[in-house]
Parts: sequence; structure tokens; C-alpha cells
Amino acid sequence: SVCLKDISVLGPTFEDLALNVKKNISNISYIFIGRAGGYIGGSLIGGVLFDCMNPHLLLGFSMILTALGMYAIPFCKQAALLTAFMVSIGVSMGVLDTGETRLRKRDLFSICPFTIVSDFFITFLILFQSVEKVSPAPETAFNLKSSLKSMWAYIVIGSFLFLVSFLFFLLYSRCGTVKDQSHSGSGKQLVAKHHLALVFLLFLFFFAYVGAEVAYGSFIFTFAKDFSHMPEAQAAGLNSLFWGTFAATRGFAIFFATCMYPGTMILLCLLGSTLSSLLLCLFSNHKVALWVCTGVYGASMATTFPSGISWLEQYTTITGHTAAAFVVGAALGEMVLPALVGFLLGRFPNQPLLMYLSLLTSTFTAIIFPVMYKLASAPGSPGRKPRVERQIEADDTKGF
Repeated sequence: SVCLKDISVLGPTFEDLALNVKKNISNISYIFIGRAGGYIGGSLIGGVLFDCMNPHLLLGFSMILTALGMYAIPFCKQAALLTAFMVSIGVSMGVLDTGETRLRKRDLFSICPFTIVSDFFITFLILFQSVEKVSPAPETAFNLKSSLKSMWAYIVIGSFLFLVSFLFFLLYSRCGTVKDQSHSGSGKQLVAKHHLALVFLLFLFFFAYVGAEVAYGSFIFTFAKDFSHMPEAQAAGLNSLFWGTFAATRGFAIFFATCMYPGTMILLCLLGSTLSSLLLCLFSNHKVALWVCTGVYGASMATTFPSGISWLEQYTTITGHTAAAFVVGAALGEMVLPALVGFLLGRFPNQPLLMYLSLLTSTFTAIIFPVMYKLASAPGSPGRKPRVERQIEADDTKGF
């Protein structure tokens, strides 16, 4: 959600960040590693904190810390200071994503509106940065100031996060005394027979899914421009189409979730992503197919993560530690798979490696989900929570 789009904004502004600290791009590439390391550390810290303090309060404070880090980035003139703020942002983002994963099902109507607004809001910023990149200013003495206009993106995002943090404090004031009701009707935690195996498989599931999502969103512009020979403006539009369909479908999914089981939504997402990635492999040079399949692929990826959390919660309890495991898996996928694509693109420029990765990860997730379902419904497991019971739990914990 918010944090994923923050990651996406870093790409279009990376050159200006290097210019701001008077370094070459290659000399500050370690800020990605620093932020990713902080993100994993924040995910692990969040897994502990969300089990011992109010989640809304912790989300509010984490969002303020992220906003302060965003405010500071444009004023960093030293690479070491920039890296330090990137690490701190990574930590707070890890805490935020762990908390969002923990609350996504239990507080559907309090989390999702913020998520959808942030998806559309920051997707617009990515589009603005992309247009600015393909419409450069003329060579003048004021190019330095002009090129650093992108730094305003961090100010705007920080302001948005700062405002949203007050909404979480409002939620805390309304339902701060409500305890986490992650128990079955008997007062005992619902634990699947193969709980650890399910958590590990979903860890791998999110590793592949998030890695493919970030890789596609990061490299589709380069792929369209260099491999499919699209004009830069069209390539930027293709990038925005992916994130736009992603955000729009996630918004509609709020309504679909009220009448459709999470497992059904996952199956539809897997079908759409596998079919669209297969067509992207077969027709990677066909511009119409690239536009259509990119839109379908973005829409198919939109609800996989929240549906996966909701699906597992039907069979077993998701604690802060469990949510942290999922976020760490997603973070590792976000680190490894895009880096692998970037490494291989330089060595095999004439191959549609991005589309191969999309097909491979879609096939992997399509295979692993039936295995998870088989383990979740194995004899001796508690079984799936009835829809009515899950709705009552959600209503009891909303606090409205």
C-alpha cells in the first residue's frame, strides 16, 4: 500500500537524490540495501510490538516517523545522512506493513480506505515523475533547481502520511480499550494442524508474488522502451497503467470481499496473472497485447496479498510474529527478484526476461496455493471459520 508506493517513488527520483548529495548513481546505490535492511528489521520489531501494545497507536507513531524521514530526505546533502534516514524510513515502513498485515482482515473498513486512497494518490505522483522524466527541461543554468523539483514528492508524501497518522490516533481514541480478538468462540486461539507449514508456504508465496509485482512495476518502463521500442511517453503510460489498474482493482475488492471467499479471489487472481503473463511471454513485441495484458496483470496482482492474509485467518490465528514472517518474505522477494532481473537484463538484453519472471512466479504461486489448501483442510485441523462468525468478529473489533 503506502509503503510499496514509497518504494516505487524512489526509482524516478533516484538520479535527483544522487545529484542532491553530489554523488554518482553507482556511489549511492547502497541506500537501497540500507532501506531494505531497515525494512526487514522493522518487520521483526513490529512482529513483537504488535503483540504487546495497541496496534492503532503503534501505526500512528510509525506513520509519523515515516513522515519525518520523508521530510528530511530533500534536505540531506551528505550521502551518509541520506543513508541513515533511508534506514530509519525502512524500519518504520517495516513496522507499518506488519501492522497493516495484522489488521487488514480484522479492521477491513478502517484500513482499506486509507490503503486505496494512498494507492491512487502516490500512483499519481509516480505518473507525474514519469512524465517529468520524459519531458525534460531545456538546458539552462537553472537545470539544477529544475531537476530537484522531484524532491517535492517526498514532502507531499510525508504530508499525506502525517495527516493519515491522526486518523489512526482517532481510531485509537474510539476503540483503544478493545482487545485483540484473535480467538475462536471458545476463547482459545484457532491453530491449524499444519500451522508452521502453512506459514512457511505463505512466506514463499509472498516472496514470489511481491518480488514479481515490484520487478514488473520497476522494469516495465525500461522493457517497453528498450525491448519493445516504445516511445518514452508510451512506456511511462504503460508503467502508470500497471499501478492504476492495481489501485482500482484493490478499491473494488472491498465490495467483492463482502460476497466472495478469499480463496475464490486468490484463484481468480492466479488465473488472471498466469494467463496474462503467458500472453506477455508469447506476444512481448506486440504493443496491443502489451497494453492489454499489463492492465490485466496489474489488476490480477492487486488483491493477492490481502486475500492471502484473509484466507489463512480462516484456518489459523495470525499473530504479530506471523504477520512479521509474511512481511519479511515479501521484503526479501522485493530485494531479490528485481535485483535478479536488473542483473540479467544487462547480460541478455534481447530476451523478455521480465515476462519470463512474471510467468515463472505466477506458475509457482498457482502450484503452491493448492498445496496450502490441502494442508489447511487436512483431517484433524479445526476447519474454516464460518462466514457469519468472521463477520461478527470484524464488527466487534471495529469499535464503531
